[in-house]
Amino acid sequence: MALLKIARMGHPVLIRRADPVADPTAPEIRRLVADMAETMEDASGLGLAAPQVHVPLRLFVWRGGAGNILALINPEIEPVGEGTEEGWEGCLSIPGLRGAVPRAARIRFRGVDVEGRPVEGEAAGLPARVIQHETDHLDGILYPMRMPDLSRFGFNEDLHRAAQQASRAAEEDKS
Repeated sequence: MALLKIARMGHPVLIRRADPVADPTAPEIRRLVADMAETMEDASGLGLAAPQVHVPLRLFVWRGGAGNILALINPEIEPVGEGTEEGWEGCLSIPGLRGAVPRAARIRFRGVDVEGRPVEGEAAGLPARVIQHETDHLDGILYPMRMPDLSRFGFNEDLHRAAQQASRAAEEDKS
């Protein structure tokens, strides 16, 4: 296995639609998935899409339940219901920044694994957010493109400092 170089915002591979994986069971796809899993672990990520490692294919890896790393190849997702949730997101391709992004609260997903077996399910909360974020990468969409309010986009340190100041001010107001 090998650590792969992560493409950063501005690289053309991140803004194009990725190509379908013709043979999910091919040895090179297994190797790519293993290398992506190692790269994601090394970078402390929750998910990693193939375009993020300069490979324009429709697959991603993500942390599933019990710490397992799962792969989803040629994924399709759809919202379940009308509910949305706003949550803070970061991205290995946009280091040091975070933003508040609205996403479907619950989704249904399907695709195949590296054995070519069908994978399908429903997800809510953080897993739903990660799957939507990674699927966006396969469509050439970075999370800032989903943000309706760029005042909620910034550097991690500055957002943390602002939250601390707001918390202190709220405590002082209670006194």
